[in-house]
Amino acid sequence: MSDFAEILLQSKAVFTAASSQPFEGFVAVSNGKILAVGTGLGEKYLGAKTKVYSLGDRLICPGFSDVHCFFTGYLLGRSGADLSGAKTQQQVLEMAAAYSKSLTGEHTVLCREVSPEIPAADTAAMDAAFGDVPAILFLQGGESCWMNTAAIKTYDFTPDTCWPESCWKLLRYILQDYKHSVPEFKRYLAMLNSRGITSIKEMGFDDFYGFTDALEQLEQSDELTMRVHFMSQPVSAPMNLEYGKAMANRFKGEFVRFSGYNQMTDGSISQYEGEMKQPYEGTDFCCKKAIDWKGLERDTLAADAAGFRFSLHAQGDGAIAKVLDIYEKCARGADGKVLLRHAMTDLECSDPTDLERMGRLGIVAEVYPQIMSIAHRASKIAMINEKIGGERGKNYWNRRKMQDNDVVLCCGTDLPLMIDDIPESVYHAVGGLFPEGGDPFNKENTLTVAELLTAWTRGGQYDLSRETELGTLESGKSADISVLDKNLFVEPIETIRDVKVCLTLVNGKIVYSTL
Repeated sequence: MSDFAEILLQSKAVFTAASSQPFEGFVAVSNGKILAVGTGLGEKYLGAKTKVYSLGDRLICPGFSDVHCFFTGYLLGRSGADLSGAKTQQQVLEMAAAYSKSLTGEHTVLCREVSPEIPAADTAAMDAAFGDVPAILFLQGGESCWMNTAAIKTYDFTPDTCWPESCWKLLRYILQDYKHSVPEFKRYLAMLNSRGITSIKEMGFDDFYGFTDALEQLEQSDELTMRVHFMSQPVSAPMNLEYGKAMANRFKGEFVRFSGYNQMTDGSISQYEGEMKQPYEGTDFCCKKAIDWKGLERDTLAADAAGFRFSLHAQGDGAIAKVLDIYEKCARGADGKVLLRHAMTDLECSDPTDLERMGRLGIVAEVYPQIMSIAHRASKIAMINEKIGGERGKNYWNRRKMQDNDVVLCCGTDLPLMIDDIPESVYHAVGGLFPEGGDPFNKENTLTVAELLTAWTRGGQYDLSRETELGTLESGKSADISVLDKNLFVEPIETIRDVKVCLTLVNGKIVYSTL
């Protein structure tokens, strides 16, 4: 490493994530690494070719990590023809038919952004318009669609079941079209870079439907602007440990790694599908969803025995408790903590005693700090009161209890459900505020700015088993760095959502800048 910096960042606010408060100082970068971090201006690292960024009050942070995102879902929302301009059912069908004529060879007519205000075309109308060519027209939001018989037969789902796990055959179809999926993936990474994201953990169904070949090619050609850690989520077939072993052996580089296995457990509390410890209000049931707990335990323990970490997605306090029951059976050290980086995702409504147990077990919490951004205060609180009551509602989004029990916190978005926005996450997870403002919700469950930024940085890299080389601003670590255009530690909560990322470095290279 050179004695002089290639890039020298100077700011009144440097947050290293190795300590709890920012300080006035510098970060010197050379040959992809952090050369030095300290107070003052770092003049001793100035060379003839050093690029100096005098950032004023802008906040320098380690690069941010999103540990739960879903490129394939994002890709689905950007595939096919945009029909948002159609005003009637006839216009929708005509525009989709015209798009179909522009396609060559065997194809599926895939369209999106159909207005939900337009009466849906039934299967007969779709059959008349498209015949034996599979046609799927997604409504805005992607949660429903119009389909013809050929599409239903080809892809094995219906307009009532078009959630990702059901339409895996369609996801495989669009992902394997590299002429479309690879450029979109590059744009996806560029978008995340513009949000300060430098590492991601991607959910790949089954064997990622061969997209690992694209990842390998992108890494070898030095085209990745993000560190990509992918998981296998069994959907169409049982968990495949041989696949995991092959991926772990194949990807050992700086930018692509295999990160284990992921599975869903319960569902949304609002739909009575979050598993609770006690029955929902006015009912005699704890969950309407059938959950294969024995199968989840079997897979988790098999993965653990083979040396692979597992992430289990749980929302209700009953599901969270059962996930911890499973993890208690995994290999543990003399201190009682699991040996691998097993994690739990979401943790919407938790029993505080289970968060204590989570800390003792060493389970990582992959939380969604922006989840309030897609909720409305009155309707959310009304749902909580109706479904589980105000007393249990006090346990919603209890990141404070996790932090106080030494649970390692990291952050995800379930993208495309939410798009990364670190200042917005501060507004919600620190301020406890719904989008429209007002009084904080469960303020006693919130984090500090330092704790949340540590979760986005150091915590994320711990989750990804990269904490020795990434996650903090320290000499010798890789230079993954994000800069925000204002200091989140002093910016008023009322205006904090206006703060933007202005500079992102990955491995010492500038991958995004507005400076």
